[in-house]
This record gives sequence, structure tokens and C-alpha cells, in this order.
Amino acid sequence: MNAQFSLQGKAIIVTGGTGILGGSFINGIAAAGGAVGILGRNEKVAQERADAINQTGGKAIALIADVMDEIQLLSAKQKMLDAFGQIDGLVNGAGGNMPEGVVGPDQDIFSLNIDGMRKVMELNLYGTLIPTQVFGKTIAEKGGSIVNISSVSSTSAITRVLGYSMGKSAVDSYTRWFALELANRYGDKVRMNALVPGFFLTEQNRTLLTNPDGTFTTRGQLIVQNTPFKRLGHPDELIGALVWLLSDASAFVTGTTVNVDGGFLAFSGV
Repeated sequence: MNAQFSLQGKAIIVTGGTGILGGSFINGIAAAGGAVGILGRNEKVAQERADAINQTGGKAIALIADVMDEIQLLSAKQKMLDAFGQIDGLVNGAGGNMPEGVVGPDQDIFSLNIDGMRKVMELNLYGTLIPTQVFGKTIAEKGGSIVNISSVSSTSAITRVLGYSMGKSAVDSYTRWFALELANRYGDKVRMNALVPGFFLTEQNRTLLTNPDGTFTTRGQLIVQNTPFKRLGHPDELIGALVWLLSDASAFVTGTTVNVDGGFLAFSGV
């Protein structure tokens, strides 16, 4: 049974690998035996994380690229192939919110920052689609798994984060559509699914959810109140579902979303 969940012999790229959730993703993949390409724009963090994995007996390489830049991604692809000779999986972890895509409670909703909304949507959707275009065919030809990162805001209306919500909703649609077309063309050789995190404290949402003294803001309190587990998630609690989706244990799973949210989406609030 353990062999099914192993990533031994697999080489997997994680975009957004220099972020907080990305840090758990890469460590989880390495712990499961996978070689990991840590892709991000922060060279210092990417190299530090790769060094840490290599020093403990794992296999990792820093890949410096912007997920919106196809030329940079092609260079990263070649570096990954030179290092490990294969690409078996992709985690599309890059994305996130931006101030330009946030709608304040007192803001005129008929005077939205359209350029800002577009920028956030493109980061989350095309920041998932473009890496798949660059790395996906290599994965499909050999066989493997692609995991997109969605959000509870893709299916439940979360105030303020309109641009982000629309982008993640598009990621869900893309996941279903592309999984179907992959199956039509490659059979069961390559799978695409989406992981749906609930609320985890990251650098992007820290000021929205917590005060400088570490206590919850009103928004943070509401989120915890509406999460049946009555707490935020820890990034490492995403590892189990991620490794399952990347491993052979999920061989008959494609085109679906997997919630890791402490029950947030299941709870009506009553």
C-alpha cells in the first residue's frame, strides 16, 4: 500500500515553490521520495529550499522563472530535464491576490478597478495554464499528474476578493475541461485535478486575517467561526492530499476538486 503513495522515481515541478504553501508542497514531495523543481521568482529562497532538501538526502533544484513568461518557463523546463531527465508531475501553486483586485466594503461596486481585476484573474488562470502548456506535454508523453491549486472562494462568495475569486473559478473550469481533453488524447496516462485549500495564514492574507499582535481581525474571526474545525489550517495539512493526487494511488482520479478546508464549504453557517 505504501508504494502506491510513494513519489520515488518521480520528478515534479512546483510553481510558487518559494511561497508559504509552496514550502509545504516541496517538502512533502521530497519526503515522499520525489525529486522537486522549486520554481519561483525569488532566487534566494528557491536556492535555500533546494539546498535544505539536498542536504537531508533529497533531490531538488531551484528553477527561477515567472509563470507568466513562457521563455523563462522553457528555460526552466530544460534545466529540470538536464538535472533529472524527466518531468512526471506539475503543481500549479503560483497565484494569489493583489490589492488591485480587492473590493473594499465602502467602495462603489460600479467603479471597480477593471485593470486590477484583469491582472489578478490572469495571474491565477494564465499562471496555471501557461506552465501546463510548457511542462504538460512532457508529462503526458511519459505519464503523470498535474495538480492545480484552487480556493474555497471559487465556489463560495467571499467578500472583498472578487478578482481572486473569479480567477480561481476559472481554474476550476479549466481543470475539468483540460482533464477531459487529456483523457481523450492520452487515455489514463496523465491526470489533472485541483486541490482546494481553505484558509491558511500566508504573507498575502496575514494583514487581512490577523492584527499586529497576532489576534484575529473581525474578518479572521468570521472565517474561524464559519470553519467547523474552528481554526485556520496549517500548510503541512495540505501535503497528504497533494501527494495522493501526484501518486499512483489516485490513478483513476481526474477532473475533480479535493477540498482541504476544515469543513468550510460544507457549513451553511447555521
